[in-house]
Amino acid sequence: MRLRRKRHRVRAFRKHFSLKPVVDRTRKIRSGDILLFSTMRDEFVRLPFFLHYYRALGVSHFLIVDNDSSDGGREFMADQPDVSIWTTKASYKGSKFGVDWLNWLQRKYGHGHWTLVVDPDELFIYPFCDTRPIRALTDWLDTSQVKSFGAMLLDMYPKGRIDEVRYLPGQDPLEIAGWFDPGNYVIEKNRQYGNLWIQGGPRSRVFFPDRPKKAPALNKTPLVRWDKRYTYISSTHTLLPRGLNLTYDEWGGEKASGILLHAKFLNTFTAKAEEELQRGQHYAGSVEYKSYAEKFQDSPDLWCKWSEKYINWRQLEILGLMSKGNWA
Repeated sequence: MRLRRKRHRVRAFRKHFSLKPVVDRTRKIRSGDILLFSTMRDEFVRLPFFLHYYRALGVSHFLIVDNDSSDGGREFMADQPDVSIWTTKASYKGSKFGVDWLNWLQRKYGHGHWTLVVDPDELFIYPFCDTRPIRALTDWLDTSQVKSFGAMLLDMYPKGRIDEVRYLPGQDPLEIAGWFDPGNYVIEKNRQYGNLWIQGGPRSRVFFPDRPKKAPALNKTPLVRWDKRYTYISSTHTLLPRGLNLTYDEWGGEKASGILLHAKFLNTFTAKAEEELQRGQHYAGSVEYKSYAEKFQDSPDLWCKWSEKYINWRQLEILGLMSKGNWA
């Protein structure tokens, strides 16, 4: 495992040469700042709310890799006083789907900080997020000597066709995509890395009903007290050292956990999926996007009679999708 971790760190070093700074404000980062890392491509419509949401949670600085956007998103982010942004035309697939780029940035700027790694369509929630900033969570994790915090990806979708309502810049995407699958999840322990592998939800139900093992993984560890020795090896699904993946209690209790509300399925999705299918830059030969194209050709609708309307984090705790553990 140490050799594997070293190989990933060497990969990150090699791949960072493709990153060109657009605006570097990292000199503004102070000790104790909570940092957010993300990759993006043509996500301009999502960025105003993305920034608003995470600033309100208490993120101090955003470190962004732009993968050759052409929609004005790079320029928009470059104008933000708390954003540092790099751009690259290099292969997303060739960087292990952005992992190498962010591993390098986290190694250089994230050491000693709590770092949050999320996509522009992911909204991180955690116990008491409606009343406590993310600093309260990280302070509690520090006191508890916990270095990583797990979160399940929860796919959100509208009631009806995803292309019926236009999403506008600055709008809360949950106003449109406010429904989710309350069940239909399977969990299996990864014996090699120790993390829980979670699959299910609407993408499994609609796109992979006969091939559930092909459905996207929903387990993530997005929040970590970063150390330059650490490395992600598969998106934020898996980390090294292995101990960082143990974000659950093996002895029958419950550790605190969060949720990433995944607002992927808006009216912008169909065009985005077609573009990504043509680019062929996603995992397993873009099998996920091929399935999207096939299933959404006639009826782009994920809602079903078991769908539930999202209310708040307490609802998800009651459903067993997240836990506050002993954080009270």
